[in-house]
Amino acid sequence: MKILHCCLASVYIDNFSYQENILPKLHKLQGHDVQITASTETYINNEKLGYVPHGFYYTTENIPITRIPYSRFMPHFLAKKLRIYVGLSRILNDFHPEIIFLHDVQFISVWEIVRYAKNNPVKIYADSHTDYMNSAKNWLSKNILHKIIYKWCTKKIEPFVIKFWGVTPSRRDFLIDFYRVNPNKVGLLVMGLDDSSIDFNDLEKSKITTRKNLNVNHDDFLIITGGKIVRRKNIHLVMQAIIELSELKIKLVVFGSVNNEIKSQIYELASSPNISYVGWINAHEIYKLLYASDLAVFPGAHSVLWEQAVGLGLPAIFKRWEGYQHVDLGGNCLFLDNVTTDEIKNLICKIYRDKKLYDSMKKVAVERGPDEFSYSRIAKRALEM
Repeated sequence: MKILHCCLASVYIDNFSYQENILPKLHKLQGHDVQITASTETYINNEKLGYVPHGFYYTTENIPITRIPYSRFMPHFLAKKLRIYVGLSRILNDFHPEIIFLHDVQFISVWEIVRYAKNNPVKIYADSHTDYMNSAKNWLSKNILHKIIYKWCTKKIEPFVIKFWGVTPSRRDFLIDFYRVNPNKVGLLVMGLDDSSIDFNDLEKSKITTRKNLNVNHDDFLIITGGKIVRRKNIHLVMQAIIELSELKIKLVVFGSVNNEIKSQIYELASSPNISYVGWINAHEIYKLLYASDLAVFPGAHSVLWEQAVGLGLPAIFKRWEGYQHVDLGGNCLFLDNVTTDEIKNLICKIYRDKKLYDSMKKVAVERGPDEFSYSRIAKRALEM
């Protein structure tokens, strides 16, 4: 099948492990003819939003990608906010896709997808990464962008979409409650682990090497946390908790780029002998660190790292958020209701000291996590195959 992945409602970051990167990769590996069209918006040096030139190139998986420019017939700040592009119709007519997968639908140029669907036999699927945690936070965003403009985009394409996929339960509900999408068209398509990039036969050897490089003994209890290190992720609280548990054989590895607002605090905490801060690393290195660890702790805002940790069979502690408890597969994780240093310490100690509890969490994580959060399976389900 000829599949066009449209990443026009948000940023597209080359060589990352987000859904818009991994689904095209897996669809190509599964034998489809795949192309990507994306905005010019990205993250510059993994730190701040910015823009790259429009143009055509290939991803590292040899997938053709075209970044298309914003309309020049209005001020740039307005075109990029409304997401009005030049060149989408040409891409559709040149490639002539049989399937279009929309990574979010909040772009005015979606009307060009509608026009194509009216004149060509095509199956359209759309995912959604939008909810009240990451969007509609102020009056203008909620009442103008989402309730009027982005809702118009959604309703415009809805008649032609076979399935809308919320990537978490909260994002599935947002489609129904906020954009008024027909509930019969909405399902859950979780994010996950790029299992195509992992040599599972090499993981045990990699685990030994990784722990050795971190100066972690075989009987040390290794905890991992990280991601984009900003205050709302509460990573500093995990680090403080580990410092206060220094009498136990617990060590912590922290990864990710640090926001300036919290950089000095993170670096000071990282000077503890029980903490290793390894900085920004790529997805492959993250997977190796996750597999080498005994427990993941993510006490702040959700990220795909939650699903990746569970997908690698790792027990975890997460902050409890309404609509984000899909990572609980029946006992593989515990949730923090109050995120404080003391509460994090209490849960870590509970797991560390109760071997029966830990073994039970590990068993569920290993038995159910890889199947539930494998992108090889998710990619097929995305197209209902």
